Amino acid sequence: MSDITNIALDAMGGDNAPAEMIKGAMDAIAKEPLMKVFLVGREDVIQKELANYQYNKEQIEVVNATEVIETAEPPVNAIRRKKDSSIVVGMKMVKEGKADAFVSAGSSGAILVGGQVIVGRNKGVERPPLAPLIPTEKGVSLLIDCGANVDARASHLAQFAQMGSIYMEHVMGIKNPRVAIVNIGAEEEKGNALVKETFPLLKECKGINFIGSIEAREIPHGGADVIVCEAFVGNVILKLYEGVGATLISMVKGGMMSTLRSKIGALLVKPALRETLKSFDGSQYGGAPLLGLKGLVVKTHGNSKRTEVRNSIIQCVTFKEQDINGKIRQCLDVQNEK
Repeated sequence: MSDITNIALDAMGGDNAPAEMIKGAMDAIAKEPLMKVFLVGREDVIQKELANYQYNKEQIEVVNATEVIETAEPPVNAIRRKKDSSIVVGMKMVKEGKADAFVSAGSSGAILVGGQVIVGRNKGVERPPLAPLIPTEKGVSLLIDCGANVDARASHLAQFAQMGSIYMEHVMGIKNPRVAIVNIGAEEEKGNALVKETFPLLKECKGINFIGSIEAREIPHGGADVIVCEAFVGNVILKLYEGVGATLISMVKGGMMSTLRSKIGALLVKPALRETLKSFDGSQYGGAPLLGLKGLVVKTHGNSKRTEVRNSIIQCVTFKEQDINGKIRQCLDVQNEK
């Protein structure tokens, strides 16, 4: 039973809950037999949805949580007041060792606060960052931070670089991953005060392969494996990336169906085009882990559907096997001893 990965899933979080959350959970357990998903939320609502499925009862368990934290609620007050919310209950399961990971498409603010207050930060971690994988021409890159620390300091960004390097090496298997800081030019003297202060710290940081600055246009080309920035810049990059990607895919599909000739051409290129477009579909890569915590917390998009929910759940198996937060803790312990 020790090989079983236990995932607490916020069944009430996100725009499409609980239906898409439960669909994703069903897909995940079908693909991963050594997995158990705890559906955390209002039991009556979840059981009503579960009635539509045939599934292995040993792989699904409902954990009742009578409250829901809404997106518009102030996160600190919500975590304090709503002790029986799906987010709080799910995170307590991780803290108490009842679950290996918590996955949610719910309130970003509540997840960030709960991750630090309930699950807790590893010793030496100044600020836990959100770190999603984004598709590129060469595969994927890690964007760190994309939403957790809008007012980060230079020391925070240097630590993000360390954590991101560990993630890309051990989860994605990229040896000596290239680390770059987002900037408005390639020259070292370019950038705002934060970038200028962070740059020399990254140059001196041992254990990372820092290659300098990266401009936004180079990100889709795979110019770096770990892309370091504070959360405001990271979130803008992520949202623009998603918007442009979705628009281009829609326009390509529309153009191919516009005339009889284009429809015939579409039939010929359909297999190759499907694979290409699939590689730039962010839902294929799951959610963003909140790195540097004592337990695993994964935030997935608020509008996530079954595919992204499934992949967010399944990626937790790799996180557990590779003990990413444990490796981050070891790395920071070594740095603190120096």
